[in-house]
Amino acid sequence: MRRRLLALLMVLAAALGATACASSSSGSSGGGSSSAPYRVMVTGGLSATGVLAANAETSVLSAEAGAKVINSEGGIDGRKVIVTSSDDAGDPTTAVTNLLNAIHSGNKPDLYLNSGPSTISAATLPILTSNHILSFNIGPTSNSNDAATFPYNFDLSPSPTDYAKGFVLAMQQDGYKTAGIIHGNDAYGSVFGSDTASALQAAGLTVTSNQSYDVAALSMTAQLQAIQATKPDVLIMDGYGAPVGYILKGMQQLGWNVPILADNSVSATSLISTPPPAGYEGSSVVKNLKMQVFHSTVYAPSATLVVQAVKAMLSLGKIDSTLILAYNYDAFPLVQAAATYAHSTTAAAIAAALAKPAVQAAAKTAILSRYNFTASNHSPAPNADEFTFISPTPIVNGQYGHP
Repeated sequence: MRRRLLALLMVLAAALGATACASSSSGSSGGGSSSAPYRVMVTGGLSATGVLAANAETSVLSAEAGAKVINSEGGIDGRKVIVTSSDDAGDPTTAVTNLLNAIHSGNKPDLYLNSGPSTISAATLPILTSNHILSFNIGPTSNSNDAATFPYNFDLSPSPTDYAKGFVLAMQQDGYKTAGIIHGNDAYGSVFGSDTASALQAAGLTVTSNQSYDVAALSMTAQLQAIQATKPDVLIMDGYGAPVGYILKGMQQLGWNVPILADNSVSATSLISTPPPAGYEGSSVVKNLKMQVFHSTVYAPSATLVVQAVKAMLSLGKIDSTLILAYNYDAFPLVQAAATYAHSTTAAAIAAALAKPAVQAAAKTAILSRYNFTASNHSPAPNADEFTFISPTPIVNGQYGHP
């Protein structure tokens, strides 16, 4: 691990030292010329194993589909979009190496998209910034939305603070007054626990207990018992992968029959959408469970922009994960609207335009209906009504709720 970290630091140092020359030709490759292709590099852990690979494949597929739709509409300010996928295996060092190779081989991208996790963002953002490359990411870091630090980067995935808005709205709509919270002790889970508690309390709701569990543990019974003793109206749950099963089975063993509102990472856990014996979908284990998802993740024939996105993705391949991994599709209508407004495809011009409400309203995004970037904060900050809570169903073409 130390050797890998040292190697990454050496690559980063070399990259930042080399960018003085590269930055002299700042802006996008092609300089906004309508005759040059608009180059997009999308990175993802395509050769990783398990869920990470499936998620990366959906993320890359969504980028290719976004480019296909935008090209059918004339491209980015008249420039044809060309997408190149890059396999980073989920490894920051590989992602950095691949990015540097593209920059210094004469194929510097105009736009860089990543498929997560946040370690990829942390490793590549300094290089992208030094080289004046526009970027979007689905694995935000603690400061990736800070326009002062990373002026050309925009987060596509909402933050835990954004997701908390949806829990407040759901509790208010269902008449719940009190909630217990159980969350993992990893970076995301810890922020989710604190931000959700703060949001509920700010809305006049009561948090009876806020318990953290070790994501490597095989039982969360002690934490569940502590929350159960406080008798909340509802349990708010964070989890991903195996812990989801341990929590739900633990509640069944305790005989605790309470409504559960779970975060989006639970909805992305295949165990929930898979019928027995491999999973829990349709079983008594999940009878009280509702999961937070985007409206785009729920099948709705009337949602024309989502239907268009799914159709474009299916024309290119199979959708292996939920559409919550398809954020990169939205990067293309966002950039198209910004370039049209700015009459330019340089990173600086597009970044400035993306902070304009008129541009955000004009962008035909599908995964989120509106991105609320500002000049200082490049977080999507979606409205609370972007989220909904649904019971587990099988996933078909990246969506729940198919008939």
